[in-house]
Amino acid sequence: MARIALKVDVDTLRGTREGVPKLLSMLAAAQAQATFLFSLGPDHTGWALRRVFRPGFLKKVSRTSVVSNYGLRTLMYGVLLPGPDIGRKGAAEMRAARAAGHECGIHTWDHVYWQDNVRERDAAWTRRQMQQAFARYTEIFGEAPATHGAAGWQMNEDAFRQIDDWGMAYASDGRGTAPYVPTIDGVPCRHVQMPTTLPTLDELIGTDDLTEDNVHTALLKLTEGTRDHVFTLHTELEGGKLAPVFERLLAGWRAQGHELVSMATWYRGLNRQGLPELPVTWGEIPGRSGELIVQPQG
Repeated sequence: MARIALKVDVDTLRGTREGVPKLLSMLAAAQAQATFLFSLGPDHTGWALRRVFRPGFLKKVSRTSVVSNYGLRTLMYGVLLPGPDIGRKGAAEMRAARAAGHECGIHTWDHVYWQDNVRERDAAWTRRQMQQAFARYTEIFGEAPATHGAAGWQMNEDAFRQIDDWGMAYASDGRGTAPYVPTIDGVPCRHVQMPTTLPTLDELIGTDDLTEDNVHTALLKLTEGTRDHVFTLHTELEGGKLAPVFERLLAGWRAQGHELVSMATWYRGLNRQGLPELPVTWGEIPGRSGELIVQPQG
């Protein structure tokens, strides 16, 4: 039986308070596990509007309804409205995910700030951002997080080293095809990277005649067979306007015979011996603007 690890990125306060409960209900109905990765500090979603000059950004947002997915208020956070503290205001919904039996972990402290800056920042900045998230997570859950999944699939070498220093056995910080051990300057890290292997809904909708009504069929074609996958979803999308699409995906994956699991369950089934050791690499992904962490091929 093939497995699909469901990795849930929680980017905003709205996604925490509204999207998480909705996804918990859908996952329970499908008897599916997932890993919820939380943004734990301020919601500065409005800062993302500065990406308007980034190549490919306008093309991407033109294919998706940004306002309906995120809400006008969320898009004003950090611009016309102060950014609310997600960890303070959404702690109950975060704990509800764990109470429902799902794995929880760190996404980021400040999503937009991390995504737009981490590639060029130094070790001190990187570790400060990550330690803030770690401390808030521990405050909310009363224990250290088991895993990490980077905001926007953006990292730097010091961020990978911090994951090792935390003692995490696995993380999902980039895109790729299969688990591997990342290397920095030729030295392997101690943790395994389990990259997102499938395209996200917002990368597909609006391309090749794909709409909210038929995009699930394109994804289901990619999961035919016995290969394991990691699928990243977002509480602001699949826990909002795209909930019907996700429900069709869950039913389709069940019909294909897949086991829907958390990253922890997926990791426990891995044989770490023989995993390839591959350098930290940047590259582009169809349907997404800019470069992100990708698994080297070949």
